[in-house]
Amino acid sequence: MAAVAMACCLGTTVVFAPGYMSPDSIEQLRQAMGRTPLTDWHPPVLSLVWRALIAVTGTAASMAVLQSVVFWGALWVVARCVWDLTASRAGSLAVLGIGLTPPVLTFVGVVWKDVHAAAALLAACAVAFAGLRLRDRDVPPATRWGLLGLGVLFLAYAMLVRKNVFLAAIPLFVLLVLALWRAPGRRTWALGVAALVTALVVPAVAISRIAHPVETRQGAQIMLDDLVHVLTVEELRSADAPPDLRKRLVAAAEKCRDTGALSDAYWACYERRADGMARDADGITALWLSEMGSHVPGYLQYRLRLFAGLLFETGYPYQAGVFGNDLGIELAHPRLEDSLDAYVRGVGGDLRPLFRGWFWLAVALVLTVRPGRGRFSLPVRALGVSSLAYVLGYLPTMPATNYRYIYWPALACLLGLLLLWLDRRPAAPAAGAERTGSALTPADARDGAARGGIPGAAPDPVRTPGDGQV
Repeated sequence: MAAVAMACCLGTTVVFAPGYMSPDSIEQLRQAMGRTPLTDWHPPVLSLVWRALIAVTGTAASMAVLQSVVFWGALWVVARCVWDLTASRAGSLAVLGIGLTPPVLTFVGVVWKDVHAAAALLAACAVAFAGLRLRDRDVPPATRWGLLGLGVLFLAYAMLVRKNVFLAAIPLFVLLVLALWRAPGRRTWALGVAALVTALVVPAVAISRIAHPVETRQGAQIMLDDLVHVLTVEELRSADAPPDLRKRLVAAAEKCRDTGALSDAYWACYERRADGMARDADGITALWLSEMGSHVPGYLQYRLRLFAGLLFETGYPYQAGVFGNDLGIELAHPRLEDSLDAYVRGVGGDLRPLFRGWFWLAVALVLTVRPGRGRFSLPVRALGVSSLAYVLGYLPTMPATNYRYIYWPALACLLGLLLLWLDRRPAAPAAGAERTGSALTPADARDGAARGGIPGAAPDPVRTPGDGQV
């Protein structure tokens, strides 16, 4: 499994070299290289990590390499734990195979905050699986707390690099604690929550105080969408807003109407400024607060229409190569990119639901409601709840119908489905028992699986008719 994971990591590094990059990626690379000022339009932690990697390695390709290492390393840890818990060679190799499926492989080497968040969440899941292996063993407390700290760092990074990942990270934090302690007490929960909050607040404050990213007020972009598409042009003309802002809002609404742009008004229709939305944010926020209360039906209809687009018209399933730039970054292997393009788009054309939001939302709902009763029921439900919360979280905030907004749910649901399938297979002797030579029979393994995955445990006491004792 280690050899397979290393080969896959090397393969994705070569195919995606030096990392596929969209305009967003190029802008963050510019900030990492110091060509443009660091801003908070995209979470600056990604650019700062990229800057550190460039300083150490001397190449911008190091970021794509790091992504592949974390992604395949996390899958290998999960696969290794699955082998130890089930002794299923097919199941453990299938975990690694998840990384080669088109819905997952398509973005593994794309330098995006969405991919960083997904890789970090997957790494947190890997730590949780390591905890499942140790939960019923006599290990030093420092080992459990060390694993909790590692998992918390991955969760914190995911939330720092993608703000709305908060909804998806909470179920995985619960999974992490319950995987390490079968019955955690209040003190354990309190210390775990404190560690997570600290891992979030300290880097955020440090970045703000030391790096001083330019404030762009990117959050107002969502409110801009609502104002331009919910209010009529006549209402915008008479709106209680500064004249200059009111003029730009009217122009944006008219342009969006003429071009048919349903969302992402800031990029598609709005007269942009160099400082992003910093100067307009207060006026847009105040107008949004004063107007949306009297336009609730229109607001709900607009947001439901956008969410329906994300579910049923999900687009952009593939990011081709490197966007044109003046940084000297070019695609290393164009023919390999063509092969990957044919693979992803070909399967996407034949199996379109794999790249649709509704499909992964439905799978997440099934994993949440019916996680099974086997040894993997806890991670299956956590993955389902995490995916469900992540997708539904886009209902009030979704800027566009982009598949990368479904990337984590697709990855998590594939893993959840595989674990659910493994739980329904006949139980086999644990791999560790075979290696130690213990006399564990298939019947023992089946009994252990029925009691929550502890092979060879003593059978539950049974009261027979006429007995006065258990």
